[in-house]
Amino acid sequence: MKYLKLFLPFLFLIVLACSDDDDPIPYIPPGQETVPAQLRDGINIISDDSLGFVLFAPKKESVYLIGDFNNWQVSDSYKMKKDGDRFWIKIGNLEKGKEYVCQYLIDNTIRIADPYTNKVSDPSNDNGISSTIYPNLIKYPTGKTTEIAMVVNTAPASYSWKVSNFKVEKPDNMVIYEILIRDFTEQRSIKGVQEKIDYLKDLGINAIELMPFNEFEGNDSWGYNPSFYFAPDKAYGTSNDYKTFVDACHTNGIAVIMDLVLNHSYGQSPMVRMYQGADNNPTADNPWYNQKSNFANPDAQWGYDFNHESKYTKAFVDSVCSYWMKEYKIDGFRFDFTKGFSNTPYPATGADSWGSPYDAARINNLKRIYDEVKKRNANAIFICEHLAVDNEEKELAAYGIKLWGNMNGNFNEATMGWGAEAGGYGPKGDVSWASYKERGWSKPNLVAYMESHDEERIMFKNNSYGKANGSYNVQNLATGLERTEAAAVILMAFPGPKMIWQFGELGYDFPLEGNGAGRLDKKPIRWDYYEVPARKALYDVYAKMNKLRYTNAAFSTDNYTADVKNQFKQILLKSTSGYVCAIANFDVVELTQHVDFGKAGKWEDYFSNEKLDLSATTQDIKLKPGEYRLYMSK
Repeated sequence: MKYLKLFLPFLFLIVLACSDDDDPIPYIPPGQETVPAQLRDGINIISDDSLGFVLFAPKKESVYLIGDFNNWQVSDSYKMKKDGDRFWIKIGNLEKGKEYVCQYLIDNTIRIADPYTNKVSDPSNDNGISSTIYPNLIKYPTGKTTEIAMVVNTAPASYSWKVSNFKVEKPDNMVIYEILIRDFTEQRSIKGVQEKIDYLKDLGINAIELMPFNEFEGNDSWGYNPSFYFAPDKAYGTSNDYKTFVDACHTNGIAVIMDLVLNHSYGQSPMVRMYQGADNNPTADNPWYNQKSNFANPDAQWGYDFNHESKYTKAFVDSVCSYWMKEYKIDGFRFDFTKGFSNTPYPATGADSWGSPYDAARINNLKRIYDEVKKRNANAIFICEHLAVDNEEKELAAYGIKLWGNMNGNFNEATMGWGAEAGGYGPKGDVSWASYKERGWSKPNLVAYMESHDEERIMFKNNSYGKANGSYNVQNLATGLERTEAAAVILMAFPGPKMIWQFGELGYDFPLEGNGAGRLDKKPIRWDYYEVPARKALYDVYAKMNKLRYTNAAFSTDNYTADVKNQFKQILLKSTSGYVCAIANFDVVELTQHVDFGKAGKWEDYFSNEKLDLSATTQDIKLKPGEYRLYMSK
């Protein structure tokens, strides 16, 4: 008997190895409850035929793994072992390269996919994804379970990177192109975007910012209703489609920035559903979410509010950022609504209702995230949509963080011809806030823009509300486009990074909301605009300005002045390689203005080749309405 007892463990392994049962058999080390050191939270590939699962689920009593491999049956063989706040299991005898759909069943009531899954199976939305966008998409196991499940595989399709060490050139002066994949090409896919890389390269941009493309609720969305943070949304393509796109961008010298929504997520998130009360709000014991938003203003509340003071949320955020940089070689992030990254309460109405007062907690949280991102990639781009009081933004900018600078209203007032009217802080067309120096910042970390996904289109308002003076009418298409050219010259002359919203370079003029479409609805895709001469002229101005920003050192200088409050705007850039003077008339009448060129000598307009030979540092220049010049010293 003594020898039989010694032999029994080996007998168990022999039976396991020789089993001809097609069902995988969970491997549970005898007497071991502690999560094995090699397993991390989420789904772990152990070998070609085995996987390990670890779920962080404090205060839960039991978790079962159910799926294709056990015919969706709840059995003790697939009951996950408990190690403190974590549940884990290893399973084997899986077929190499085969996809399986599975779920966690928590306390016999909650069915969820793993929060760290890189692919979901959705009973409501997968059938709406075209096979041309996602070929051979595995079917949801209808009738066997409910709710979103996860797709697992011991040997998922690999990707061989062509560019492994990309670094964006001149990030402090980069030009970002913001894209909503859904509304950019007729294919409405990431492959479709990739087909336009040559167009974007010719435009002179060197970074693409993709609106959120990790799994969001539904197939038709802006992406600001996220559900799973480690899975690219299948509505736009496969995992390798996204990787191929990033690789192609890097091959062409273009960085890829991911728009991340970490202020909130929505009800499909497994981290919400694990701890959700009868009122559907997170319960007090939810490790990641607040029970309600700290913004009493309903206009600043979306979905379920992350608790950025929680150590669990902090760890999760770091994992999300690290994953996309490592697995997809994403070059950086634009973080949505960073004003929400704290638990400081804000009132329902008034100036403070959007989080205006200085909030040390959220500043510390953002600095912490920035530090963690930089630890993983020292060259990572880090952008916040903060739009809060300037003392916060000034501090963040000094720390190295780039910030969105919304100049839509002021630039559009200028292009419409109404810029001389009194606004809250001076003339409505005053665009001086597009200068980081005007804000008192020490570093050029302001990403100024005239349009974004959130803002009304410049040309729509030009067409609809532009001012007229006699025969000169901004509502005339060609006139409005010429004035937008002038605005592009002024915006792009400011040192510091800039952003263009998709098709802004072609004067896109379908409204953000209206003409039968809601704000978040699909918009017409107008590549035919490129064939319209007046629109192509605007594209050409953007392209020339963008390329000058990389080839002429003056556009990166910190020695510049800007007189851009009134209708006649001028910017003077000074560098050791030469001076540049940008001027434009945004009035609807001819104007003559005393222009400071900074030095005498020979100058030439970059666009018209008009030459000046100045005997003094200043000269009166006459410009017609909407006319602009970009003088460069010779």
